[in-house]
Amino acid sequence: MCIAAGMLSCGEMPVMPSDDVRLARVGRKELYSSEVLAIMPKNITGADSVQFVGSYVDRWIVKQLKVRQAEAMFPSSASDIENQVEEYRQSLLIKKFEQYYLDSEMTVVGDDEIAAYYDAHKTDFRLDRTVVKGTVVSFGERFRQKERLVENMKKRGNAASEQEFRDMCVKNNFPLYEFTEWTDYSDFLAMLPTVRSESYESLLGRGGVQKMTADGILYYFSIDSVLRRGDIQPLEMVSETVKRILETQRRGEIIRSHENEIIRAAAEDRHVKRYIDEEK
Repeated sequence: MCIAAGMLSCGEMPVMPSDDVRLARVGRKELYSSEVLAIMPKNITGADSVQFVGSYVDRWIVKQLKVRQAEAMFPSSASDIENQVEEYRQSLLIKKFEQYYLDSEMTVVGDDEIAAYYDAHKTDFRLDRTVVKGTVVSFGERFRQKERLVENMKKRGNAASEQEFRDMCVKNNFPLYEFTEWTDYSDFLAMLPTVRSESYESLLGRGGVQKMTADGILYYFSIDSVLRRGDIQPLEMVSETVKRILETQRRGEIIRSHENEIIRAAAEDRHVKRYIDEEK
């Protein structure tokens, strides 16, 4: 702690001493003040600075002691660890190298490309569940205008009826769920008074506005569109998946292109030699 205090100026700001001060030693490993100052937060002052240095020194000592103990316990593992470290270092360098070219050459996948890929691979995108589009609204049995509300719900193809339907729901604070995007049938059923153990497949083919009742609450719902398990998913459901596929393909093409280029350049400069080819 005395050494740490010596690293502070009168103004309580950390300063580099004229000579690099040795702060700790474990075996042949030594920790110097320059190493601590290099990672010390710039805005730290006074007692906080002293505490930071002291804590860092304590952690460094414990770390070195653990390393010494591990090396003594597992002497044969040293070469394996060095190989792993080198492998990781190379992996980071290669990743940085590849990312450089990806950042400079990667282009945005367009909607037309997505559509073209989808059209050519539609059979790869089959549903593993039933999905629907539809509407669910619920309200108490005593609501006096329920007939009018339901009639407007049935006429939702008409702009005026659809607007009046929504206005009535908003005005009376009725829960209204409009599934305009493809939704798992199980999620749609969760908005209704259904029982998990029962099957509701028969509801899918009825069409129109249907009704359920539970605990004095009326549930009116319509299933407007249905896609069943095994059907081909529409583009709107898989566009993001297709986009990721195309992006992956494009990244692979860019990386392979540069791999081939560096191999060609190295062969021309005679930096690469495949001796295995001579043995065949």
